[in-house]
Amino acid sequence: MRITPLDPAFVAAIRAGGPDANGQPPERATSPGAGTPCRNCLHDISEGDEMLILAARPFPAPQPYAETGPVFLHAEACTAWNAPGLPPVMAVSPDYLIKAYSADHRILYGTGAVVPSGALGAEIEERLEREDVAFVDIRSARNNCFLARAVAG
Repeated sequence: MRITPLDPAFVAAIRAGGPDANGQPPERATSPGAGTPCRNCLHDISEGDEMLILAARPFPAPQPYAETGPVFLHAEACTAWNAPGLPPVMAVSPDYLIKAYSADHRILYGTGAVVPSGALGAEIEERLEREDVAFVDIRSARNNCFLARAVAG
């Protein structure tokens, strides 16, 4: 499996002052540290660093299954996550919400679950083995915020 962050074009547009998924500019804030994972590099934003808070909808178009929620980004450029396995930031919470989607971006019922962080990789892999699954979204089990997407490969 491969973990993918938010779309790089969306991240660049936001950092350039473009609107978020709700059509609003991102809010600027100072990171309190732990618990503020950047959805681009998939690392926590260090305490004291400037961050952006915005609405993200990691789907190509609005539709009933295209969930929108709050996310954080480093205000300054950071390197997008591009490494094998799960990012270390996904071992911080005791559990995560995962949902599998079809190629037409629809939730596949019966694939959603709150899973312990220690089983996250295996649970994602299990869903990605299904022929009808195009990707699995990983969200906060506590706040339902989008963290990243997993795809086969």
